[in-house]
Amino acid sequence: MLKHGPLRMLAGICLATSLATAAEVPRPSPDFAIKMAGGKQILLSQYKGQICIVAFILTYCSHCQKAVRVLSTMQKEFGPQGLQVVASAVEDMAATHVQDFIKNFQPPFPVGFNDQMAMLDYLQHSPMMRLIMPQLVFIDREGIIRAQYRGEDKFFGDDLDKNMREQIEALLKEEPAPPKKPAPAHKKAG
Repeated sequence: MLKHGPLRMLAGICLATSLATAAEVPRPSPDFAIKMAGGKQILLSQYKGQICIVAFILTYCSHCQKAVRVLSTMQKEFGPQGLQVVASAVEDMAATHVQDFIKNFQPPFPVGFNDQMAMLDYLQHSPMMRLIMPQLVFIDREGIIRAQYRGEDKFFGDDLDKNMREQIEALLKEEPAPPKKPAPAHKKAG
């Protein structure tokens, strides 16, 4: 008679692994630097106060290219209302591929590069799990990651334009938080 203990343990490990790889949303966006040509970088924190979409892409990926085309449309349409898109290529030798990608697709937003481990850490994606590109992160005006989509999500299906538009419009409708008032000064007893 077979014991079920090892099977239960294996099932528990698989469940724990899948739960551990799910990114927590909403969560504060850590500051993240995207490397740009010429040794410069942009920080996501510089877009606080705006709606920011971060697209992690592979320059040769047709799904990533489609996402960049839609994001280009969204940037042109919603940029004046406070949307800022940024993209980061994460394939090997991305730094050399980004310039050709920019020439070919002419996105109206910054496109840089990062190593894949930095991206995985930012996304809270286990390196042990399969990674399907592109990866999109939606950050609200307060710097909170409100949505995160992986390449296999239905979000990227035939309704990508509609799905993206709905996500952006929902974030743009939210009122910015009022500025924090300084704490009142305490009078000294005397």
